[in-house]
Order: sequence, then C-alpha cells, then structure tokens
Amino acid sequence: MTQHLTRRASLALMSAAALTAAAPALADDWKPIKPVEMVIMAGQGGGADQLARLFQAIIQKQGLSRMPILPVNKGGGSGAEALRYLKDREGDAHTIMATLNSYYTTPLRTDIGVDIAEFTPIARMALDSFVLWVSADSDIHSLDDYVAAVKEAGGSWKMGGTGTGQEDSLVTAMLEKEFGIDVTYVPYKGGGDVATALIGGHVSSTVNNPSEQMGFYRAGKSRPIAALTAERLTRFPDLPTFTELGHPLVYTMQRSFVGPKDMPAGAVDYYTGMFRQLSQTEQWRTYTEEQALLADFLTGEALQDYFLEERDKHAEILRGMASSS
Repeated sequence: MTQHLTRRASLALMSAAALTAAAPALADDWKPIKPVEMVIMAGQGGGADQLARLFQAIIQKQGLSRMPILPVNKGGGSGAEALRYLKDREGDAHTIMATLNSYYTTPLRTDIGVDIAEFTPIARMALDSFVLWVSADSDIHSLDDYVAAVKEAGGSWKMGGTGTGQEDSLVTAMLEKEFGIDVTYVPYKGGGDVATALIGGHVSSTVNNPSEQMGFYRAGKSRPIAALTAERLTRFPDLPTFTELGHPLVYTMQRSFVGPKDMPAGAVDYYTGMFRQLSQTEQWRTYTEEQALLADFLTGEALQDYFLEERDKHAEILRGMASSS
C-alpha cells in the first residue's frame, strides 16, 4: 500500500513538473479565441479607414488570423473616443488600434487622461505622405500660382482638412507660416470627406494623403501641386517637393497598430507576427507603390521610442501654432 502511494505521488510530481516545463511553450502559442476588434481612431473613408479595411481584407485572404478581424470606427473628438476606449481595455488580448498622428496630438491638446506611453506597441506598417491639392478646374498649376491666389483671397481662401489639431491642420499651419498666408480652415470628419469637398467646390485646396485623392486624381478631377516629402514620390515622378522648390517642409503620417496597456505577451507576439507576414505580401507591396506610401516595418521597443520621439516633435509643432495664433 505504501509503495503504491509513493508511486502515485511520484507520478503526480512528474506531471506537475511537465506542466511547468510546458507553460512557456503554451504562452508562446497564444491565439485569439474570439473575434479581434480593430479600432480605427478616424472616421470612415479617410486614409486610416481605407488602410485598416485593406489590412482586414489581406488578413482574411491570406489566413493570417484564426479569428475574424472586425474594424470599428471611433473617430470622435479627433480620435479621443478611440484612445479612451483603448485605455479602458487594459489587459485585453482581443483589441488592437490602428493609429495615425492624432495618436500624439489629441492627448497633447485635450485632457482625456491618456498617456500613449502606457499602450503596447505592435507594428508600424508604413509612413504616409501629404500633398497639396487643388481642383483640376482651377487655374493653379504651380506653387507660385497657389501662394499668389491665396494671398489675393485675403483670408477667405478655404482649406479643407480633418479636425482642428489633427494632421491636416498642422500641415496647413506649416504652410501659413512658411509662405506668410492666411486661410480659413474648414474641418471635416475624415479624409474622404475632405477629398469630396474639394471636388464639390466647397473648399479651394486640401493636403490630402495621396490614397484619399487617388480616385479623383485618376478621374482627372484633382491636381497635385507639391509634396511634403524629402524626395519625389515614385507614384508622382513629375510632382516637385516643397524642399526642391526652396521650402524645406516635410511631414509624414505613421500607419501603425498598438494594443492596450498590459496586453499579454503572447498576444503581442501573435499580432506582431501577423502584421509581419502581412507586410511581406504582394498585395501590400503593390498597394504601397500605387498609393505612394513608404513601407517601413517597425516593432517593439524601437517602435515605442519612435512614438515618444514623435510625440515630442508634435508637442513642439503645437506650441508653435499656439504662439503664432
């Protein structure tokens, strides 16, 4: 009897040891057990929304996730709605968020109790560019034409863009400062609405991302004037940059994904791997070329360092806007 009990005890200890040894492997093999919510901190139709839904389509087509990815727009308050939502999902393994530069500016401009340093970096997929656009019906064909027309309008020139304090308004402020011009900024919910407003004649210019204006450009309804990029865009080889025209204005939009604070390590590894695989697909490579995005994959601590450095840069831009107003 004693020998039998001793044998049972030994087996129990061996089983416990085996489970302990297997624990790290089980953590490494984490997979979602329910649909994953992909929060988009912008409205429908803009660049962030288009990209998030493209990512969803590629993930589904390539079978990169064992569970569906469900995009949900929460663009209220220039992304404040999405940021607060993610903050309330602390420790959640089934929520990720598609970010843009309002990821930095909204917490800086509004006291919403959010510190982005607490969120979990997952992956930066690309840097998006900004281009100054006018309607194809306009008499403006060059940057000099544009500056002259805005100055002649005497402050009544309407520049369409996303919400005040978001990326488009920052770029607009950069243009006003550089060229000594004054415009009336007309905010819209998303980049898609901004692009439509230009074609509809509700505003006279925009600084849309190329992907937001591409449909109208292909249809011959909009005209690019200059790009806020360090080098010419491959998609627009004849389009000059502001820098080569003598005005060193460069501004990009990050297209990244983050998770809530304290997202489980296994989940972080899973989503990082998912986006890494996505970044290597032919569909993604083709899209970045056609829509003038710079594919630039970054993860982990390097991505968090990038976020915090960009937050400091945007704080400086916002201080400059406040002092000049």
